[in-house]
Amino acid sequence: MTTVAVLCDPPQPGTVLSGLTGNASPLSEEEAATLYTALLRDSCRAVERSGGELLVNYRETRDDAEAKVRSVVEPAIDAVDDVRFERQVGNAFASRAGNTTTHLLEREQQDSVAITTPEAALLTRSQIDTAAMKIRQSPVVLGPAPGGRVYYAGFGEPIDFANVFDSPAIETLTDRAVEAGLDVDFIDRSPLLETLDDLADVVVQFRARRRANRLVPPHTMAVIDDLGLGETRSLDDR
Repeated sequence: MTTVAVLCDPPQPGTVLSGLTGNASPLSEEEAATLYTALLRDSCRAVERSGGELLVNYRETRDDAEAKVRSVVEPAIDAVDDVRFERQVGNAFASRAGNTTTHLLEREQQDSVAITTPEAALLTRSQIDTAAMKIRQSPVVLGPAPGGRVYYAGFGEPIDFANVFDSPAIETLTDRAVEAGLDVDFIDRSPLLETLDDLADVVVQFRARRRANRLVPPHTMAVIDDLGLGETRSLDDR
């Protein structure tokens, strides 16, 4: 069983999805926080329904960070008592991801650990389970995203995590794994929702998948509909 850590922030306006707000954006800071809330719920829901063990790894941005994250996540999952909520340790994202992964692998003797974020907008149970099967053969399994980024990184053994998510993260992570003598494998490419270009791409994919009667993350789809993205509000008039 892979422990899947969803690294997240409490969804406060002005602190999440900052790449989607500003003068050129169709979203306000409050709307971006609403969208982030939906993304967080769907990410946790996908992990819980997979064969993995869910760890909600939140960043301590204010005194009630854990309570805020719990209030967002718990309504979206079924077995609340089986979910771990733990504070991130470290400054940069790479150090926080590395601290979580190394602690779970070395101190808790977990077989494998994966890192993802709510911005992995189309993360699915099947992707998580596919990665878990691949990691039995290859100690590092990566989920590529557009622009050389990654939406999922699984580890059966620790690597040197210093600046490991520097662009292009897919190549940096692969190089670090190879330097450590570890085999690397990949799962299907999937989007990340970090920029306005990402937003346009994700909205189109969500709407197309729904029209084709394919599964879409329900909370995020509902917010896309509520905000009128791609319909009454143009994503191209930026």
